[in-house]
Amino acid sequence: MGLKVFDLQCENGHLFEGWFGSHEDYDAQQARGLVTCPMCQSVSIVKRLSAPRLNVGHFNEAQRQASHQQADQSSAPSNSSDIAPIASQPVTAASPELAQLQAAIMVQMREFISKTENVGDKFAQEARRIHEGESEERPIRGTATREEREALAEEGIAVVALPDFLDTDRMQ
Repeated sequence: MGLKVFDLQCENGHLFEGWFGSHEDYDAQQARGLVTCPMCQSVSIVKRLSAPRLNVGHFNEAQRQASHQQADQSSAPSNSSDIAPIASQPVTAASPELAQLQAAIMVQMREFISKTENVGDKFAQEARRIHEGESEERPIRGTATREEREALAEEGIAVVALPDFLDTDRMQ
């Protein structure tokens, strides 16, 4: 089964990707309040326009031929109504510098997460205990529902949602 990748944006302007089984899956999850911003946990999310993924590998030969024909014709006088030329340079998704920066950020995030204690679904309770001084202060991670995260925020307890793929326990 193929996944649909949507460009999404929350009410606070954070841009992120969402991967869904279908448009209907996105709509159903959105209606149930399950689609949240990974930066601020906002549930006010909209789909942004995004370019479709096209399998254009079979066009490479046609593109090369077209650019050769264009080069051959460039010495001939052209008509002002000619179609614009095909780009000769492929568009790259990210520069090497950006890729290195993303890799460095991932390394730092995983290192940070590896130094936390996984308290699982007891995250909200343990965060409260630490905040109230009933438990030793230490970095923890775990799972919490949206309602639990909102309640913690109302109590002045700062929490940050992290994507599951950064969880070092799942990486092993």
